[in-house]
Amino acid sequence: MITGSCLCGAIKFNITNVGARIAHCHCNMCQKFHGAAFSTFAEVDKQDFNLTKGEGFITAYKAENKTVRSFCKNCGSSLFFESQYNRQDHSIEVALAAFDHVDDAHQIKPDAHIFTESKAQWLDINDELEKHKTYRTDGSQ
Repeated sequence: MITGSCLCGAIKFNITNVGARIAHCHCNMCQKFHGAAFSTFAEVDKQDFNLTKGEGFITAYKAENKTVRSFCKNCGSSLFFESQYNRQDHSIEVALAAFDHVDDAHQIKPDAHIFTESKAQWLDINDELEKHKTYRTDGSQ
């Protein structure tokens, strides 16, 4: 089982299974929301996600593109992301940085860089992961 929390510990969750899609997202919104060159999210089926503490501490930013970015209203930790695709697939994306413990049964490794067309100019991507100019469906490498 994977456990996770926000920085202050007001919000806690566990995950029984992480999906195959784990990406470093370089879109401008992720850069601004995380204050970093990119964010890393794991896609999780909602049935495999359990909020165990702090529902009242979760607040969200709803963007014009209908994405929802959830975070702790106490410490500001970025935790969850939902797009229209996640809502259709009954999934949620969880920030890897919020994971506290990953058991040996789970192999948690990013498999792609997405939205590289808007990556930070000062960042060089030198790993062997797939690279997509937009989302994974764009066919770029």
